[in-house]
Amino acid sequence: MVKKLKQMADKKAASPAGLFDSALAGTVKDSAQQIWLAGLGAFSKAQEEGGKVFEALVKEGATLQRKTQAVAEEKIGEVTNRMSNMAGDVSSKAGQQWDKLEAIFEERTSKALGKLGVPSSKDVDALIKRIDELSGQVAKLSKGAAAKTPRSTSRSNGVAKPAAKRAVARKSA
Repeated sequence: MVKKLKQMADKKAASPAGLFDSALAGTVKDSAQQIWLAGLGAFSKAQEEGGKVFEALVKEGATLQRKTQAVAEEKIGEVTNRMSNMAGDVSSKAGQQWDKLEAIFEERTSKALGKLGVPSSKDVDALIKRIDELSGQVAKLSKGAAAKTPRSTSRSNGVAKPAAKRAVARKSA
């Protein structure tokens, strides 16, 4: 196309002005017509293949979205695990601190109660154990005494008391 225009320009220099104008105008008209037809052809081709290109772009976009989602979910999982681990560490450390604080509180409370003369739970447990042992011994003695002496009743205040109970009562008094 450009060659034709150059050739025509060369002819113009060699030929009279009237001939050049009509030949140049014809060439420009032909070139414009060819450009117009090329544009229509490109438009037609774009319409024909536009749907195919659009579908291909949609498929590619869906693939890209799936990949992006998978990567995002993986990263979210990693961050969730990190945060869970951090929360576990923090709660563990906090639990240890609470345990230390509780032990200090119990120790100081125990000292204060000891200074006031209040028996501890260990003291109370020891006393309960001792009472249970003594109760068992008393029960054995009362059974042994009841077997050795026949049951005799003496009347005091109108109530009959077995002899073994009186003996135990005298022993403990």
